[in-house]
Amino acid sequence: MAHDTLRARPRDPRAVGAGGRRAGALLRRWDTTVVLALVAVVVGAALLVDGFATGRNAEFLLLDAVAIGLVALPVTLIVVTGEIDLSVASTLGLCSAVMGQLWLSGWPLELIVPAAVALGAVLGAVNGLFVTGFGLPSLAVTIGTLAAYRGLAFVVLGDQAVADFPGDWTDAATSTVPGGALPWAMVATALLAAGFGVVLHATPFGRELFALGSNAEAARFSGVAVRRHRFWLFVACGAMSGLAGVYWTLRYASARADNGEGLELAVVAAVLLGGVSIFGGRGTLLGVCAGVLLLGALRNALQLADVPSDTLDIVTGSLLIVSVVAPSAVARLRARRTRARPPSGPGTPGAPAPGRLPSPAPPSNERNS
Repeated sequence: MAHDTLRARPRDPRAVGAGGRRAGALLRRWDTTVVLALVAVVVGAALLVDGFATGRNAEFLLLDAVAIGLVALPVTLIVVTGEIDLSVASTLGLCSAVMGQLWLSGWPLELIVPAAVALGAVLGAVNGLFVTGFGLPSLAVTIGTLAAYRGLAFVVLGDQAVADFPGDWTDAATSTVPGGALPWAMVATALLAAGFGVVLHATPFGRELFALGSNAEAARFSGVAVRRHRFWLFVACGAMSGLAGVYWTLRYASARADNGEGLELAVVAAVLLGGVSIFGGRGTLLGVCAGVLLLGALRNALQLADVPSDTLDIVTGSLLIVSVVAPSAVARLRARRTRARPPSGPGTPGAPAPGRLPSPAPPSNERNS
């Protein structure tokens, strides 16, 4: 009898309502929208584009996404703080050119690889010094270094290509997990993404970055080392761009001064498409990872459909505009609905307290005629 009573007990409507609200809030998140869009693009391309749903194409898609993902991880942290780095592709190209020149000079790759990453960190430190030391806007600084670093790449290597790297190194850059199409480079990128995600979302340092992006002055008065945080973020971004240059060089078995040219557009588009606010203070690394894959899947499907490269740039630029405009439009629409919603509930002024009837109206002072 007791068991029957327990089974017959109705569910608490408050618990059901809370679960529904949590599910609704999850579906309204921008990163959830990006994940659903990624699933829709992959399914649609698999059904409509010949050759998309093959293991070989999936391998190429993921290999293309690695370079964007490596650079997008630190750029995410920089944009969260309200700054930006547009020199990442030129840093990649300069590190690739230096790799080629060092290889021609007889250096072993065991020393060239860490030297390229260290060079990227130095280039990022130059950006950080101008932004934090001299107080210059990061947009102007990194546009300048975008051109300067690319020019230095051509000074270092000219227009030649170095393509005689050892086969075991180039094969390692494109090797896959045994029995599948998942590249080891993507596995390493996923592990790095997990590490960046923990730092951003589960550490005091990450919370300080969000506070810095929301209000730098308030963060400074709260004890956040604003300049130091931003400086080291630019250093980390340069180092990751150098690592992406190493990967790019080994993947294509070619060191060139124009390697990665235009990659900054795809990186910024993926970061903003993933839900990171261009004004700082908001975003998730999960959304950025989904944005990287969404952008890669869309470009891959269009390439298989023989869409011209100029059109691919138009699509990337359009996604960049949408990723900036759409979240702001949604936020304004929600704010307008909140203001237009009539006040209700026991906490509303004039509403009766729970369990009480409204007080009767006071008697009129006018006499009955």
